[in-house]
Amino acid sequence: MFDTLEISLTVLEQLAPLETKLRQRRKSLADEVGRAAESIALNISEARARAGLDRADLFRRAAGSASELTTALRIARARGYITPADFANVDAVLDRVRAMLYRLTH
Repeated sequence: MFDTLEISLTVLEQLAPLETKLRQRRKSLADEVGRAAESIALNISEARARAGLDRADLFRRAAGSASELTTALRIARARGYITPADFANVDAVLDRVRAMLYRLTH
């Protein structure tokens, strides 16, 4: 098992009810949240099987998607589409993914 991938999948699971909430208020933001979260997991999964600079690039792409997801969730919180508690629950796990990706890219 690859911990970074497993935790990124946990983020996806935690996002499911938030995406439903977001979709009712702002479909385009919900779509962006879904794409960014999926991109994190997919890039991590692909990077696992690669070597060299290609691997590092995929981990960097996952980190970029994690940053994008964080910002999308901050926008949703600022607009009142999700509660601060909703944000905090996902962000705590997402922060672990960001930290792991930082270690994999530095």
